[in-house]
Amino acid sequence: MNTATLALSRRAIRLQQVVLASLVLQLAGSDLHHPLFWGVVVLVLLTALKLWEAKKPADLQRSALAELLCVGVLAVINPGLGPSLLQVCTALLAIAAIVAQELGDVPAGRRLLGQMGRLVGAAIPLMLVLFLLLPRLGPLWQLPLGHSGSTGLSADLDPGSLSSLVRDPSPALRISFGNRPPPPPEQRYWRVLVLERFDGRRWWASDPLGRRSAQTASGQPAQAPVSGPRGPEQLWLVEPSPLPQLPWSGQGRPEEAGLRIDPQGMLMGDRPPGERRIYTLLQTDQAPAWSLRMPSPQDLELPAGTNPRLEALGQSWAALGSPLQRVEAAQSWFQQRPFRYTLQPGELPDVAPLDTFLFGTQAGFCEHFAASFTALMRAAGVPARVVVGYQGGDWTGNAVSADGYLDVRQSDAHSWSEVWLGESGWGRVDPTAWVDPARIERGLADSLRNRPGERALLRLGPSWLRELDRRWGGLDLIWTRWMLGFDGPAQQAWLGQVLGPWQAWQGVVLLASMAVALVGGLGVLLLLERRRQRPTDRWRRRLDRHLQPLRRLGLEPAAGESLGAFCGRVALRHPELEPGLVKLEQDYSRLRFAPAGAGGRGPRPWRSPGFALAQLVRRLRLSWLTMHHWPHD
Repeated sequence: MNTATLALSRRAIRLQQVVLASLVLQLAGSDLHHPLFWGVVVLVLLTALKLWEAKKPADLQRSALAELLCVGVLAVINPGLGPSLLQVCTALLAIAAIVAQELGDVPAGRRLLGQMGRLVGAAIPLMLVLFLLLPRLGPLWQLPLGHSGSTGLSADLDPGSLSSLVRDPSPALRISFGNRPPPPPEQRYWRVLVLERFDGRRWWASDPLGRRSAQTASGQPAQAPVSGPRGPEQLWLVEPSPLPQLPWSGQGRPEEAGLRIDPQGMLMGDRPPGERRIYTLLQTDQAPAWSLRMPSPQDLELPAGTNPRLEALGQSWAALGSPLQRVEAAQSWFQQRPFRYTLQPGELPDVAPLDTFLFGTQAGFCEHFAASFTALMRAAGVPARVVVGYQGGDWTGNAVSADGYLDVRQSDAHSWSEVWLGESGWGRVDPTAWVDPARIERGLADSLRNRPGERALLRLGPSWLRELDRRWGGLDLIWTRWMLGFDGPAQQAWLGQVLGPWQAWQGVVLLASMAVALVGGLGVLLLLERRRQRPTDRWRRRLDRHLQPLRRLGLEPAAGESLGAFCGRVALRHPELEPGLVKLEQDYSRLRFAPAGAGGRGPRPWRSPGFALAQLVRRLRLSWLTMHHWPHD
């Protein structure tokens, strides 16, 4: 291997080392529980070993191709806008390593960038064809992944658990309301889990993975689709979570076939947890079916003796005539006592924890109020349950228009109660709003404005950084909507509009489009390569055209030979052409290199098509025609 090849190989190796560093960085920010994570880890390690022991150019090419495969797998694991931009840069660096290995000794990076641009530009039509027409596959894995989300709600509620979650400022979900503005802050409740089991301290769902609802629905939506005109759409982008349940408002119906609403009003998906999800919900004015479902015996379970003072208080309201009157009695009782909403409620004892909260500390977070109120209602004979989800969110966009989205963070985690109100069905009751209305009306951060010590626990950061993060979130929502949201059903709907009755010929259209894209891409490459090989200077092109008669006579400049040297060499062989050749060299040098005039000003007659160079060549041609014999020695 010569010195130039060794230098080029070192350049390709350095590029691939940067690619490997980028892959490791992306792996560090990926979900360890994703089914593809450890596979791509092994592939990156093997690629690094291949690069380390590379001895010939083919080894570098194979390692670069393996890096491109790693980028493709990481695009499946991390489909967000930020990771996608990093993946594009990583792929371009891997392609640059392959091109650098093929070009040989390149004096500058301009040629490398040009060749990369031509390759990528020729590949874009094929990429678009595959993205639009290649049939989408469903998830290749359907096993539950357990706690695969790095953060988010858990499947149970123990007083104090949510107060630690609200210190996490990371995104939880984003909601776009289409052509409508968002609901007012006091109506922004996004339900996720329904907890009906209670042991005196902890609340949990009897079916946290949704198996019961899946068996009941036999894989079909538990709530039948509502016929009639389509209502306004809501677009939901949800970050990875350890739960199979998905956030929603509790009203409307899912548009995707893989989503279903279980009998308790939880939105269930057909994919395992730990994935970023995007889905559309259609709003309807009809009461949801789950809200009218009769309560079960579990909605009245209350372990006797676990919180005796709470049980006694609830039983004192049992004589009231209706469930609504018992709720009003509880509201009056809470508002008449010095309860305090705080992010630092402290730990409750193992014995009678809710009694300690209601009659002792009277300082708690939302789960303290929801858990104790729900238990009080059960003691009063009213079916009740705890709901865990999110409340609030910051609207990014014009306050009076629909151009924006609602940004909901993990710090907006919240819990409230649902009680059975007879013919009205299940109704939402939030006892936190009785104690601290500002938490619901203005959000958590604004409600703590007068308590800087607790507000600092939210880790909000400077306002300019939060605004920049929200703007980036809007771009990420658009990106994910068009990339991740273009799944199998969306693709088939689009093909139905584009192909119409020819949709059954999707395979033929795909093959034909791939052939056209390949031929077109190769044609563009050949055209660009041919154009690249042509001189880019118009004066040089014209000079080459005028020297063509000399080339036919075997007189052609040698490699690296200047025009003056070439003219002098021809004049030695043919002295009769010397005056014309001297004039040719002088005119070309003046036209090609000299300024327009003194100080860059003055007339430029050489702009005319009949400039002196063309006239000179015509004289040369006339001299050739008048010669009776041209010596070839």
